[in-house]
Amino acid sequence: MHRLQVADADVMRIAIQDEIGRSPESRYDHRLHGVLLVSSGQSCYQVADLLGQCPRTVENWVRSFERRGFAGLQEGMRSGRPSKVDETVRQVLAHDLRQSPRDLGYPQTLWDGPLLRHHLAERFGLQIGVRQCQRLFHQLEFRRRNPRPVIAKGDLEAQAAYKKNSSCSPRAMNWTSGLRMNATFNNMAHVAQCGYRRK
Repeated sequence: MHRLQVADADVMRIAIQDEIGRSPESRYDHRLHGVLLVSSGQSCYQVADLLGQCPRTVENWVRSFERRGFAGLQEGMRSGRPSKVDETVRQVLAHDLRQSPRDLGYPQTLWDGPLLRHHLAERFGLQIGVRQCQRLFHQLEFRRRNPRPVIAKGDLEAQAAYKKNSSCSPRAMNWTSGLRMNATFNNMAHVAQCGYRRK
């Protein structure tokens, strides 16, 4: 009998591991297979290499099986680290975020990650990262606002004509009128209009 091979073995290995991770039942079966291979005499390193896991994970499966039997291989609650921001702080924070930062004494007009981080440290004594603050915005149903260009000292009539008339677009203009329009919009300034607002 000839040896069978799977086409695109590397890609299929990744796809199979993804499929195993989709449901608790398949992950339980995966851990059962790992413990079965260790009980058959293979080392945790060999089993980890075969199953695409790290050796420490396989060791944890075996220890858990030794302590609690089959129940030790089933998934329990995955709580993770408890959040520093409890429900009371969330409610107060949601109220604060509905106000302008200027109403709370900050120089900015919109909330962003670094400002929220500063606000949490000042008001609640919580030290969390900017990325976690961005997650908080999402959890509290605020969405990111992109910065919009604001024309400083621009000619309002030229702006209105530019917006209304598509033939005034820079691509449709000839070189000399392009220079004239370029001079009009040369005072373009990106004001810090970047932040979060309610969805």
